[in-house]
Amino acid sequence: MRGRRRTAAPLALLLLLVAGLAGCRDEPTEPVRIRIATGSPTAVYHAFGQSLAALLNRELPGVRASVVVTAASAQNVRLVGAGEAELGFTQADVLPPHAPEHPTVLAVARVYDDLLHLVTTAGGPVRTLADLRGRRVSVGADGSGTEVTATRLLTVAQLGGTVVQEHLGLDDSVAALRAGRIDAFFFSGGLPVRGVAELAGRTSIRMVDLGEWTEPLRSGYGQVYVTRDIPRSVYGSDPVSTVANPNYLIVRADLPTELVREVTRLLMERREELAAAHPAAGRMSPRAAIVTTPLPLHPGAAEWYRATKP
Repeated sequence: MRGRRRTAAPLALLLLLVAGLAGCRDEPTEPVRIRIATGSPTAVYHAFGQSLAALLNRELPGVRASVVVTAASAQNVRLVGAGEAELGFTQADVLPPHAPEHPTVLAVARVYDDLLHLVTTAGGPVRTLADLRGRRVSVGADGSGTEVTATRLLTVAQLGGTVVQEHLGLDDSVAALRAGRIDAFFFSGGLPVRGVAELAGRTSIRMVDLGEWTEPLRSGYGQVYVTRDIPRSVYGSDPVSTVANPNYLIVRADLPTELVREVTRLLMERREELAAAHPAAGRMSPRAAIVTTPLPLHPGAAEWYRATKP
């Protein structure tokens, strides 16, 4: 507790300064706003973001954190870079291969891996990626990481021009598959994706194996892609292998060092609490968190990791 008080005092002063209140003691205290760009309400980013917002609101004096529902990764990067959000989640493959000389977005941590789901009905005709030829498929919402990964996958499989592509978010994809308006949908998320789990609870689904496509994606688009398994225990469907890539928590580059250091501390020290909102949060570790290529760590995050020597 003594260590927490030593941290809280300078942080409280910093937050007053950030809010522009140092010379206005008679004015009502304005909280420091932290908007967290997430994703669909039934996807992992949103659950993780809600839990993180609650943690920041409880532990950081003078902070008011909230979540923003978005199309996910690509939109989140744009929002944080434009100063319309302070934190956000993104897949690594959405980022440019090299960080700009003067970045507007930096990294707080690598948090967990996103697995690309290709979901269809158990009795339907889609059993392999090649079976998507000529069919109507959701490739993810415009501005989502799903859209980036799925589009790249269809390209390396030489299916890009043969699939009728719909650009739907997770919830709309689930509804469209149940109604028979699409034959399958892609979604990239940490296990388990609540929207997919809820679908599996109402409808017999098939997960399509995509493991053979990891190497073609790595050859075509970079080394961020890896192969991960989706076991039967997750959705009750036959186990498959699929393509995955890391997720990062990103931050506005101009946020104060002390504030980002405290966000990083809470993110790492309260992993069990965050995991209660979604198991993916429990997979974080300080040692893995510092690997955020191509984004550099924010100085506040780097300071915390150096002090704890992950």
